[in-house]
Amino acid sequence: MTFGPPAMGYDRAITVFSPDGKLYQVEYAAENIKKGWTTVAVKIKDAALIAAEKRRIAPLIDMKDIVKIYIIDTHIGSSFAGLAADGRILIDYARKVAMNYRFIYDEPADVEYVVRNVCDIKQIYTQHAGVRPFGVSLVFAGYDKKGPQLFKTEINGYYFSYKALALGSGDQAATEYLEKHYRDDMDREEAVKLALSALRASTGSPLSPDLVELGIITEDDKTFRKLSMEEITKYVKAAGVDK
Repeated sequence: MTFGPPAMGYDRAITVFSPDGKLYQVEYAAENIKKGWTTVAVKIKDAALIAAEKRRIAPLIDMKDIVKIYIIDTHIGSSFAGLAADGRILIDYARKVAMNYRFIYDEPADVEYVVRNVCDIKQIYTQHAGVRPFGVSLVFAGYDKKGPQLFKTEINGYYFSYKALALGSGDQAATEYLEKHYRDDMDREEAVKLALSALRASTGSPLSPDLVELGIITEDDKTFRKLSMEEITKYVKAAGVDK
């Protein structure tokens, strides 16, 4: 009788650990994130923002109807990289969590509360047979009693708070750019330009305003809003990322 390599078969079920302590299905799901469209997010002392790229995957697709940044509640926005269908389901779940909190307590939920509930669901799907992990990583930007907030959720249900982050196919180049140029004392204009420049570094080609989405929340009104095409065009030109 012959035996295969030690890892053979350990990727057939989500509930089985490999000899080196890994859940291979979780690692496979993480590979989907690396194929997703790049998203960059930045947090400064009085604001948080998300910048996401859109790709023209077919000539006849109406790019105006492709959404990459979602409003979870008036004070929270989100985007994702990975399997779009999984992302849509978790975005809807986050909205329900935020809505239920408002209904029960008559006040907006803390950003971390929403993130933690989403991660609880993601973790459950790493420990039950017959299901697979969510192949998507989400970023949440918002404003609550603690100020501006920025979180990223992991495949395994863990989450971290960030000053700046990137996810998707161009995350390595974008992250390197953020690490070199991020400053704690940046103003809002500089933060938007930084996010767009990091997105430009990740794609390796000029950014077209119609293929970029921007969402921001500030301490002024504490409302997450998506920027109009005119505003995006202005920022893209000001940052010089259209060349």
